Amino acid sequence: MGDLRVLVVDDELEFIKTLAERLELRDIRADFVTTGEEALALIREKEFDVVILDMVLQSSRGLDVLKEIKRIRPGLAVIFISGRGCERDFMECKQEGAFDYLIKPVQTEQLIKKMKQAVQCD
Repeated sequence: MGDLRVLVVDDELEFIKTLAERLELRDIRADFVTTGEEALALIREKEFDVVILDMVLQSSRGLDVLKEIKRIRPGLAVIFISGRGCERDFMECKQEGAFDYLIKPVQTEQLIKKMKQAVQCD
């Protein structure tokens, strides 16, 4: 699992710092950014196995970021996280190629389990 490279994208800075630290403690390399634009720039220059993406960002919609991720790197696994969600959001995310959709607060172990599943489906 130590070879897993994760990008966490959320506009809640304290949340993503804490999540990245928790992943690092489990030997998972985690970068984090607070905007969709930063995420897309990093995805263009670095290799990641999984992206953890918030549904609602300050400067963009998570679904728009997902569409661009899939255009740049079609095989990259994306797991959505959101503080609020509905069945319509879940279905739209799946249709656009997201691996899964989790509701905050997300337990670290549950997220790691989903990341492992996403990478195995590559």
